[in-house]
Amino acid sequence: MKAFEVYGGKKLQGEIIPQGAKNEALQIISAVLITPEPVIIHNIPDILDVNLLIDLLADMGVKVERIDRHSCRFEANNIHLEKLDDPAFQQKSSRLRGSVMIAGPLLARFHKAFMPKPGGDKIGRRRLDTHVIGFEKLGVKFEYVAGDGFFRLKADKLKGTDLLLEEPSVTGTANIILAAVMAQGTTTIYNAACEPYIQQLCHMLNRMGAKITGIKSNLLTIEGVESLGGTEHTMLPDMIEVGSFIGMAAMTQSSITIKNAGIPFLGVIPEKFQQLGIALECKGDDIIVHEQEVYEIQNFIDGSVLTIYDHPWPGMTPDLLSILLVVATQAKGSVLIHQKMFESRLFFVDKLMDMGARIILCDPHRAAVIGLERAQALRGITMSSPDIRAGVALLIAALSAEGKSIIQNIEQIDRGYQYIDQRLQALGAQISRIDY
Repeated sequence: MKAFEVYGGKKLQGEIIPQGAKNEALQIISAVLITPEPVIIHNIPDILDVNLLIDLLADMGVKVERIDRHSCRFEANNIHLEKLDDPAFQQKSSRLRGSVMIAGPLLARFHKAFMPKPGGDKIGRRRLDTHVIGFEKLGVKFEYVAGDGFFRLKADKLKGTDLLLEEPSVTGTANIILAAVMAQGTTTIYNAACEPYIQQLCHMLNRMGAKITGIKSNLLTIEGVESLGGTEHTMLPDMIEVGSFIGMAAMTQSSITIKNAGIPFLGVIPEKFQQLGIALECKGDDIIVHEQEVYEIQNFIDGSVLTIYDHPWPGMTPDLLSILLVVATQAKGSVLIHQKMFESRLFFVDKLMDMGARIILCDPHRAAVIGLERAQALRGITMSSPDIRAGVALLIAALSAEGKSIIQNIEQIDRGYQYIDQRLQALGAQISRIDY
């Protein structure tokens, strides 16, 4: 098994470029199944989850040509639908949460698909209800295979309908969009997710011939078309990486420039780090994080303790709460981190407490952080990465800590962050990948 060995307490310096957006990649790459014509995609992150999805498409007969490590040409003109019934293929797809995204384009084009039970991070129950209910209202019939944990989907035809989503699920919205673009008639989706990743998917589909309006809002109108053509698409920078690098600079008292950060698509992310007292400067599309000895958490206007919580876009993404929590451990002041969406995502804080952080885990969703104000450094320990975002949060803690830390189960980190050890070494971090 591989692990990261980190010697912390070193200031970092230089420039870093965020990878392509992981969450966008899983939607965009799945969408190539909707057309037999070539689709070229740029800025693909070279990470385990995305590479696994590309492998799944190749197993189904999609022709995949690597233009370079971050650009691919896909051509889905000879899909092997029998693969959907192959137990080995089903087992492989169940390792990846994003594999649910192949259902929408397959239903649109072939009226047949399957969905595995969600894989990926162990951060609590992850429902498929939004996907299932949306598909059913479009005319899809389901058969649930309890022993295998798979949904088998079939439709004689897809027909447009009016949908009011119970929750603005990003993957649920994307899957329904992909199914509806070739349905007969018009579909409206109210309470739709409107994250930049959804906007990107809609713009891409429109270039392919779809008719989607209401992009950027939570009310999408989709007029079904008979077929879609090829296109070329470039993915956004990964907003989660941008936030991770901001937090890393603050914790290590470093001066770092994040190049090509995609600032117009970051929403409230910079503001949330500024609420923790972190000094940011935006120049063009770059973010400069200045070296700070101490950063102080703001209070609310009435003087009460700041609460930071996740919320559907344009609110705070849940994927960065782990990073914000770690950054708060060395701040001046206190903050309540409220993780609403996933009941197991804060359970990594016991490792931070072992490192010397002052945190009260109130319940599975809330943690109160009392900042150390750099009165004492965190101390290096041996720990394990429970999920992608907590793994990077622990890595940031290790980079700021005194002494040596060992982070095990780094495959979780590799699922979401490309070449992270090499990129941090270029900034001056003392990190190495070892057998453990």
